[in-house]
Amino acid sequence: MKQNLTNSWKVFLTENKNRVIAPTLLLFISILLIIYPNFLNFIEIRKGVLLNDPILALIKPIDLTWFIFGTLYSSIILAVIYLLNKPELLFKGILAYSILIIIRLIAMYMVPLEAPSTMLALNDPFVQLFGTGKILTKDLFFSGHTSMMFLLFLIIRKGLLKWLFLLGTAIVGISVIIQHVHYSIDVFSAPFFSYCSYRISLMILNNFNKHPEK
Repeated sequence: MKQNLTNSWKVFLTENKNRVIAPTLLLFISILLIIYPNFLNFIEIRKGVLLNDPILALIKPIDLTWFIFGTLYSSIILAVIYLLNKPELLFKGILAYSILIIIRLIAMYMVPLEAPSTMLALNDPFVQLFGTGKILTKDLFFSGHTSMMFLLFLIIRKGLLKWLFLLGTAIVGISVIIQHVHYSIDVFSAPFFSYCSYRISLMILNNFNKHPEK
């Protein structure tokens, strides 16, 4: 397996364009991950709109924090293990996720919302690691956890893992609604934005690949 991993990366890096794409994308997503928590802190102090969600009104909130994170982060770990042997697909995923972050930043800025009054706060260890340590409640439209899960489903081309990620998308989406972490519209719209991010990443890479190496 180690030999296959080494060979995959050697083949990937023999192409000049890949030696440009890889470090560029790593730098780009690193910058985004620095900007992201600072933007979330801005969103947190901004006033928003409190929505009347008929679906949340039907459900008594239940704390599913560890169930949500167990599903999400185990899926991310499985995806990384799978993609490490497929560097081209890995960087396609990194580009798609970078675009997803940008779209989410724009969406949250354009749609300021107040957290549901019945919310049971979701303390995301990843966000806390890169942020200020405060529990965020207003990073609502659209659901980052659900969109991330669906993006994993789109990136993996076939096999059981792909369908496990689709199941994980449903599990995470339903769970954040049950916990009242998100409005239902935040969750229902998330796969659409994931798909847009994925398609934009394909367009960018396809356009890049049209240019012959010199």
